[in-house]
Order: sequence, then C-alpha cells, then structure tokens
Amino acid sequence: MLQNNEGDCAGEIGGIRIEKARLFRAFRQMAALFEGGRPFVAFDTETTGLKAEHDELLEIGAVKFNKDGPIGESFNCLIKPEKPISAFITSINHIDDEMVKDAPPAAEVVRRFCEYAGKKAVLVAHNAQFDVKFVNASLIRAGLPQLSNMTVDTLTFSRWAYPLLANGEEKGPYKLQSLAKRFGIEVLNAHRAEDDARVCMELFLRILRDTDSVQKRPEQQKYINSKG
Repeated sequence: MLQNNEGDCAGEIGGIRIEKARLFRAFRQMAALFEGGRPFVAFDTETTGLKAEHDELLEIGAVKFNKDGPIGESFNCLIKPEKPISAFITSINHIDDEMVKDAPPAAEVVRRFCEYAGKKAVLVAHNAQFDVKFVNASLIRAGLPQLSNMTVDTLTFSRWAYPLLANGEEKGPYKLQSLAKRFGIEVLNAHRAEDDARVCMELFLRILRDTDSVQKRPEQQKYINSKG
C-alpha cells in the first residue's frame, strides 16, 4: 500500500490514499493503458443507503470502452434488496419496491457484472471508493472473490485536473452532474446507474483530453521520477 504525509495527499484510488506525485504517475499510467488499447469499464451503483456494511445495492450500470469507443452493449440490472426501499431513496433515484419485485438478487448481479467487466479491464467510477465498497460487500456475502481490477476515480482526477473549480461560487463543483453541466455532457437520466456510468465515461475522456499536454511533458516526468 502506498504511504503518504497528510499534507501531500491528493486523493484516493480504490481506497488507497495517494500523494500528489504518485497521483500524477498513476494518472499517466492509466492514460498509457488507455492509449495502449486496454478496455475500461465505467460503472455506477444505486443503493439503499450510504453504508456498505448494512445497506444494499439496488442497481449496477456500466459501459465498456477503449480508445476506439464503446465495446459491445452496456450493462444495466436492477437488484431486489432484502429489505423494503425507503421513500427517501426512491425520491433520489426513483427506484421503488414495485420496480425491483422481480429483479434478481445482488449475488447474481455482482457475479454478472464481474463477468461483464473481466479481470483485465480498468474500472472507472466517480467517487469510486463508494461503488467498489458496495460491490465488494455483495461479493463477500455471496462467497465470491472481491474486485481486483485497477480503478480510476474521476472525482479524485477531476480535482487534480481542474483545481480552480474549488475556488468558484458553485456548490459541489466536483459532483458528477455539476461537471457534466460545465463540460456540456448530456445527462439523460441522472441518479440512475446506466446513465451515470455513461456520463462518468465521458468525463474520464474529457479529463484525458484536457490533460494530454501535461501527461506528456518531459519535465513533469523528470520530476515524478525524482520523487520515485
């Protein structure tokens, strides 16, 4: 696990806190994998609450892509939780008990999601730690191996790529929907997993484009190597 001093922390990738120099190196690595043709899977989850320890998955949506564009069909599946869905959660994602009454259980859906993603794909999510925790919690309950894929957190990387947004008056400038609005990314169905996954993919591609010159700047690479 990577170690860091609190003042040098730039964010997290897959729950691992990463210092600024290593964050830059991690992003350059992800960009290189992308340019090399590695498949990426942007995904999102809808849940019954915020705590993976006792709340449940309601939906997983994902889209697979590489540098040439989307790969195959998207993944989207509702999940039947063990407990009734609260009115508060339904008010956010518009998923209610009637919609999931015939949906498969979480164990089946997370297994299918892992098969869809594959072990070599790089996972992409906005606030990835949240989504990964929920998927892993369901995998553990099902007696299945946890995710081992490399993971990109577009929340962390958007803060790195667009630091000046934090100085603006907009509330929640790094929320997925806020970034989509700023960059003209069309939102068709906010707070539903499949569309949020697509928006996350488009945000990731935007960050790659906007930071291309920085990724390839020789003096930046020299600095990173010196920090080792």
